[in-house]
Amino acid sequence: MTGRAPRTLALAAVALVGMAHVGSPNTYYEGPAGPYRIRVIVRPPGIVPGQADITVRLLEGGLAQSVLVLPLRGGRPTALEPPPDTAKAVPGDPSVFSAQLWLMEGGAYSIRVDITGIAGSGMAIVPVNSIATRRLGFDTPLAVVLIGLGAFLLIGALTIVGAAARESVLPPGEEPDRTRRIRSWVARVVAALLLGLGVLGGKRWWDSEDAEHAASLFRPMRITTTIADSSDTRTLRLAITDSDWIEHRYRPLIPDHGKLMHLFLIRTDQGALAHLHPVMQDSSTFLASLPPVPAGRYRVYADIVHESGFTQTLIDSVTIPAPMQTWHSSDPDDAWWEAPPRPLGPDRFSGLADGSAVTWLRDTATLAAGRDVELRFAVTGPDAKPTLLEPYMGMPCHAVIVRDDGSVFVHAHSAGTIAMASQLVYELRQPGDTQWGRLGRRITEAERMGETMAPAPSDPGIVSFPYAFPQPGRYRIWIQVKRQGRILTGAFDANVGPPPAS
Repeated sequence: MTGRAPRTLALAAVALVGMAHVGSPNTYYEGPAGPYRIRVIVRPPGIVPGQADITVRLLEGGLAQSVLVLPLRGGRPTALEPPPDTAKAVPGDPSVFSAQLWLMEGGAYSIRVDITGIAGSGMAIVPVNSIATRRLGFDTPLAVVLIGLGAFLLIGALTIVGAAARESVLPPGEEPDRTRRIRSWVARVVAALLLGLGVLGGKRWWDSEDAEHAASLFRPMRITTTIADSSDTRTLRLAITDSDWIEHRYRPLIPDHGKLMHLFLIRTDQGALAHLHPVMQDSSTFLASLPPVPAGRYRVYADIVHESGFTQTLIDSVTIPAPMQTWHSSDPDDAWWEAPPRPLGPDRFSGLADGSAVTWLRDTATLAAGRDVELRFAVTGPDAKPTLLEPYMGMPCHAVIVRDDGSVFVHAHSAGTIAMASQLVYELRQPGDTQWGRLGRRITEAERMGETMAPAPSDPGIVSFPYAFPQPGRYRIWIQVKRQGRILTGAFDANVGPPPAS
């Protein structure tokens, strides 16, 4: 049975802004830089080349004497790289530094952050996608000024041509005769035609450049999602149908948190969620056993990481029929959630399936679009005491943030919104990694070792995520933790207001 149907208008709008996540272009990283703990926010320009805004906040380790930032196209410095830029301290807060960096090419970048301070020196690598996602338009006042200047120059040029044809060879004080006046008008008409052809040629050149830029805007790879039933199981099949993938214009995939793909099914009313990890059947097809989620129309978001360090979120939609009662998960880390009978509402408390609970530690400030926040949650056991969390795919917790219309989707964890595999690409890449798959095997081994050596959270039961909601509206936040070998999911609703006034 197939559940393919035409995409909704909302999903079509999502496709216009897809990249490493959907509708949330900024990159957030929180983690160590030697003896310091830092939070880095990268706001890409949306055009290539363009300037990215970098903000570095020191959370632990003391004050910094200098903060240097350097964009690296391949992840490692070369003789052709420019010297790093010095981030400037933000007035009024000595722990925050800002800088602007040029991203000159499209593709996978990393921002290297070097910190020197009272605690010593440290370095962190923040992976970033450099892609064109928007067209810059003219402001109306600027357009009016340019049109006025153009008209002034055009009239001035015609006036000069006419005067030159009429009076340039006349003796001083002599009036031009009728022949010269006719010659002047003929010269103006010819000049007007030539200038008109020049303007027309310029417009055609401009339109050609604009069309080329519009064609170069990043779009996620096309996929097709279908549902198939067998005697006792239901399988989700995701096929990458994009010609760029089929023609090998993308590097192979590498595992992120040990998985080649993190696939999220979210019902359009946000009443159900499934977090799956499909198994690759062939170079373009992924299969996953479908849990018994309730029937309905679902948005599909699939996170992948290429061996170059470039990340994508593939998007689609699928209709799922009435659930089957049996489910044999194709991956031990697969999980699903269904909304309780009552609406979630604005509660800061969410009960979990094993009797434990998660509480949103919100402050009193109103959530506003564009405002940086730290989303903090406390997990308590059935006895209402803080509980120890087990690593879930190498992290204390995973979060999914989705706007109710599907225009924003983010998969985050305690290190922010970056893909850990991308960070490992830049840390582990060697000059000899020219054979596809070689770097991926090294990253798989590094992630496996990281899974077994994942440190316990310093504050038991407390998890946090740096983020800023990109648009006003209604959001749902899912929190997934692992406790006593069981994956647990809690959900919260958030109403985000418009950006604060400057």
